[in-house]
Amino acid sequence: MQTTFALLAAAVALPASALAGTAAPATTAIQCGHLVDAQAGTLLGPTTIVVDGRKIRQVTPGTSAPEGARVIDLSTSTCLPGLIDSHVHMTHELSPAASGERFRLNAADYAVRSTVYARRTLLAGFTTVRHMGDGRLQDSVALRNAINSGLVPGPRIYTAGHAIGSSGGHADDTNGMRIDLAGDPGAADGIVNSVEDAAKAVRLHYKAGDDLIKIMPSGGVLDEGTSGDNPQMTLEEIRAVVTTARDYGFTVAAHAHGAEAIRRAIVGGVDSIEHGTFLNDEDLRLMKEHGTWLVPTISAGAYVAEKAKVPGFFPPTIATKAEAIGSQIIGTAGRAYRAGVKIAFGTDAAVYPHGDNGHEFELMVQAGMPPMFTLQAATIRAAELLRHDKDLGSISAGKVADVVAVPGNPVEDISAMRRVSFVMKDGVVYKREGRAVLADAE
Repeated sequence: MQTTFALLAAAVALPASALAGTAAPATTAIQCGHLVDAQAGTLLGPTTIVVDGRKIRQVTPGTSAPEGARVIDLSTSTCLPGLIDSHVHMTHELSPAASGERFRLNAADYAVRSTVYARRTLLAGFTTVRHMGDGRLQDSVALRNAINSGLVPGPRIYTAGHAIGSSGGHADDTNGMRIDLAGDPGAADGIVNSVEDAAKAVRLHYKAGDDLIKIMPSGGVLDEGTSGDNPQMTLEEIRAVVTTARDYGFTVAAHAHGAEAIRRAIVGGVDSIEHGTFLNDEDLRLMKEHGTWLVPTISAGAYVAEKAKVPGFFPPTIATKAEAIGSQIIGTAGRAYRAGVKIAFGTDAAVYPHGDNGHEFELMVQAGMPPMFTLQAATIRAAELLRHDKDLGSISAGKVADVVAVPGNPVEDISAMRRVSFVMKDGVVYKREGRAVLADAE
């Protein structure tokens, strides 16, 4: 499957962008009008970023450049670290046809589509993503490997593979199917109903080559279940997942809308709560006590609430949940910020069209978060959640050369984050002057 995927992906990507895994120029000097110092949470004036190969050599005030270096003039722009989206689904995209496509599309169809979504995400300025759930094919591993090998352009992917949940719950892809089609998925499919199943499912993720674990301890919106927030995993099952995950070096993220499911996930030791719609004061207190992150995904909530009003876009059961849950996420995110909970940027891309990830910045500001806070949430804070802040999340000597730029000043106008004009990942330029480029062809 992975070999087939790579061949298909390369065939799709070649006309759109040059293959990027080749050598970047030896030295590049990026001259920025402003620079977001994500670590300090400050906006610097004119700054030059010197890049050697795939790493940042130095960051200096002003516009000097080493002799012989290629100079990239971004003097009218603000430079930022490559952006990180902590919650995406790179292998599909929501539409009215999505439910039926599960029965018509082959693995190759999803593989080809995922290369398009990956490219859109990278050109939007997101050089790193956490992929938070496949179907049972777990094709994100193949996409991750193809990108890492330079076969297709896309963000650096850390994948959770198939989410872990219970029979009939939000992780059960057969939920709502005819009985003769549904069968009885088990741990190999991410469906667990005991402590033993939970431990086995984590070990199978390690076997599959995944990077982290995602669990579904509550109901969700986009499945045929009647509840979007009921608890669907026991505390003992959650603890079994977390304990086993720690043995294998995995972090654990928990999709959770309902307050009780959130409480169990926090007490059970997960690293992050995804969505968190109905978290209450006790949940907020526990998140601060345990150091649990929140990844709000306001974009997804706003999108499904809007589409719930469109006749026929969702089946009736899903439309009801989308309307009840979607519109509340922005308020929850604001409460979490005011309570001092750690927040990392995440959008749930695929629930809305890939490539519009930058809209989340605007929604976070609408929720009451300062613009600089949102920029940190999508850079250094998200890197901390990934446990890759030594390499990613800020622009400083020794870190990976992931640099993006937007026109003007996003601290004054956060909507600039939807107009990314320059993208460099691993020292390779993918977008310049607002247009995709043949990677470092100049």
